[in-house]
Amino acid sequence: ETGSEDIDILPSGLAFISSGLKYPGIKSLAPDKPGEIFLMDLNEDNPRAVELRISRGFDLASFNPHGISTYVD
Repeated sequence: ETGSEDIDILPSGLAFISSGLKYPGIKSLAPDKPGEIFLMDLNEDNPRAVELRISRGFDLASFNPHGISTYVD
């Protein structure tokens, strides 16, 4: 609904998607909604993005993700 800002796809086919970037001077479709991170399994027949729950204690109100990257050890 508010668009995604970035995506990072792991070799396993799992995709992490950042969404909800608010940038000065650019109209936001949901100015009061915090940013989100979604997970999509590209191995599924009909993949769909599922919102990940963010841990308690995290300042979700100010979460404004710009980009995303993963590290595989």
